[in-house]
Amino acid sequence: MSTERMDARPAMAEHARAVYAAARSLYSAAEVNDAVAAMARAIRADLEARDPLLLCVMVGGLVPTGLLLPHLAFPFRLDYLQATRYRGTTRGGGLEWRARPRTPLAGEHVLIVDDILDEGVTLAAVCEWCREQGAASVRTAVLVEKQHARNQTGLCADYVGLDVPDVYVFGSGMDYHEYLRNAPGVFAVADGDAS
Repeated sequence: MSTERMDARPAMAEHARAVYAAARSLYSAAEVNDAVAAMARAIRADLEARDPLLLCVMVGGLVPTGLLLPHLAFPFRLDYLQATRYRGTTRGGGLEWRARPRTPLAGEHVLIVDDILDEGVTLAAVCEWCREQGAASVRTAVLVEKQHARNQTGLCADYVGLDVPDVYVFGSGMDYHEYLRNAPGVFAVADGDAS
């Protein structure tokens, strides 16, 4: 890591603290947990008898997956993948694969768990890749779906916990410049802090 980047980290951490302090709470931790429990009931009804493979989309899907797992009271397997368009920024670029699942997907009933459905490009690409690998079925679960008309793929998640307005959000796995994923609940960044 460059010295310049190391010097910028403390300043960015302080900036993240200020963003958190000024942010507006959209959903409390209790409301997030209730939404996850409702998602789990729907997932169980659909997948309990199918021996599913859950794929956590790292890093954003880590917290939603962790919240979801205790609610899924049936046997399943868990793996992960990492594909991103953001790389710590607020604007998406080309898809970058950092890690693919170790489990062969042929014949599997796959449930992809992620933090947010925004424009849908990353999640749609991951779904298509799973189908290309021979998955028997592919479903998606997202903690948050952003409400806007910019969904480029037409992808609709099969299981959605919460809807949020078209603002920059963080918490419960979603980040603000790689910070604040651990914020309990879902928060909207104040106007002017979204860069």
